[in-house]
Order: sequence, then C-alpha cells, then structure tokens
Amino acid sequence: MVRVLTAGHVNWDVTLRVDRLPEPDGESRIHSQRSSGGGSAANVAVALSRLAVATGLIGSLGDDQHGLLARRELDGADVDTGGLKTVEDAETAVKYLLVDEVGEVAVLGNDGANEAVTPADVDAEYVRSAEHVHLTSQRPDTAARIAELAADAGITVSFDPGRRLADRDFSAALADADIVFLNDKEAKSVMEGEYHESRFADRVLVIKRGSDGAEVYTPRASYGHPGFGIDPVDTTGAGDAFAAGFISALLDSDDYERALERGNACGAITAAEEGARVAPSVDDLEAFLDSQF
Repeated sequence: MVRVLTAGHVNWDVTLRVDRLPEPDGESRIHSQRSSGGGSAANVAVALSRLAVATGLIGSLGDDQHGLLARRELDGADVDTGGLKTVEDAETAVKYLLVDEVGEVAVLGNDGANEAVTPADVDAEYVRSAEHVHLTSQRPDTAARIAELAADAGITVSFDPGRRLADRDFSAALADADIVFLNDKEAKSVMEGEYHESRFADRVLVIKRGSDGAEVYTPRASYGHPGFGIDPVDTTGAGDAFAAGFISALLDSDDYERALERGNACGAITAAEEGARVAPSVDDLEAFLDSQF
C-alpha cells in the first residue's frame, strides 16, 4: 500500500551545464552533460521514497529507450509504478535543462508521451488506496479526475501546477486541493488572474521563494522560514524536493513550521548538488538539520 500517490509528468532529462544561459543571437559554452530521469511527479515520488515514504506514481512513458531507463530508475528507487502507463510507438518526453554557473535553469523540451493518461485511464481504486495525493503539471482534465476521486474518498490533495499554470485551466483540480504549492512568479499569476486570492481562503497556500525560504498561509495562521544559506549549484528539482519534504512532515502531524523547515532543507540539499534526483535520505536530512544548530 502506498502512503502518497504522485501524478503528472515523467521525463528523461538531459542536463547541460553552461557558462551562461543563452540570449537571442548569443552563444553559450557547454561545460558538462548528464542524463537521468526527471519530471516533477517522478522527482517528488523518488524524493518521498528516499524519505522512507511508500510512494506510487501515475504518469506515462513511451516504449523507447528513454522510457525504459526512466522506469528502471523509478523501480530502483522503490517507487510503485502500478499507475505508470507505457504508450506503444511513442517517444518519452525529453527535457533539456540548461544550468548556468550560479545554478539558474532554463528548460527546452517536447511533450512526448507524458500526458497520455486520460481521465478514463485513472484507476479509481489505486487513487483511493493512498493517504495523500500530490498532483503536478499534467492534463487539466486528468488532474481534475484524480483530485475528485481523492476528495470524495476523504484523501488530502496537494497540487503544484508548475510554470504552465497561467496557460492551462486547472480550476477544477485547484477546487479540490487542500494544499497548493506556488513559486513567486506563479503566485503573482494566481493573485492577478482568474484564480483570485479569495479562492485560497479555505486551504493551505505554500509560496516557495528559492534561497529566500518559503511561507505558508493557512485559514488560521501564517508561517515563514528564511531558508538555509547554501550556494546553489543546480536548482533543478529543488522545488520538487521541497514538496516531498513538506508533505512527508505533514503525514503524521499538522506542524506547518516543521514542514517548512524540512521542505526548505530538502530543497537546499538538492540545490547544492548537480541533478534533479539528489534529494536527501532521512539520515541526510537529519544530519543537515543538526548541522544548522
């Protein structure tokens, strides 16, 4: 049985470390290249599993070599892939991540097969088997279906819609979400766009501010954490690691200050190393937190 079920994109990432992010008509020098599994739903699932949380995944891959490698990484991380769909004669989504010398990231990619899961493909019993469901960017109708199933079963739902929030109608999924994760830019879009601030009055809103920490707004109180003083090497996956640390802390407690601390710690540890799949183990997290005091 899984405690947390994540749903959304499963990609293959190609990370290029460059001297600077390219501008129009400009050129950048590549220092190094590496490849690994990626995608927010898969990243959160792996990070939760490293934190000793039994985790399952709903998503889709192509039947190509990249899909085989991505599935093998998930299996190796002890993520339950019972909800992972393989699409015949399709390519797995590949994202090219350009990381500059201060850890900032730009992304190029194709959609591939990563939105092949339709509402009809969702296994209702698989969703109902979880204690918590975490949604990431995906087809809005599929996100809405998963959120509806979870909400009807009394299962808590968190949603991190990601950078495409302004371009997609996630209103149905947001309506069933108990916790919403946004970064600074996404929060501005939410407050100024169709998702007005009042829409979040009865739920938990988490604003991720990168190296400046994070804030949580609940119906009863607000909390903040300044983050940890680390020099970022690669911010890829840091937000996903933050979500994993935050969710894992709330599974057995409603201590939002502790959740913020652990989320920020997971994000900081991940940003201090290369790659999106470097989230900490339980021992790594505890050692890091002990070193801060």
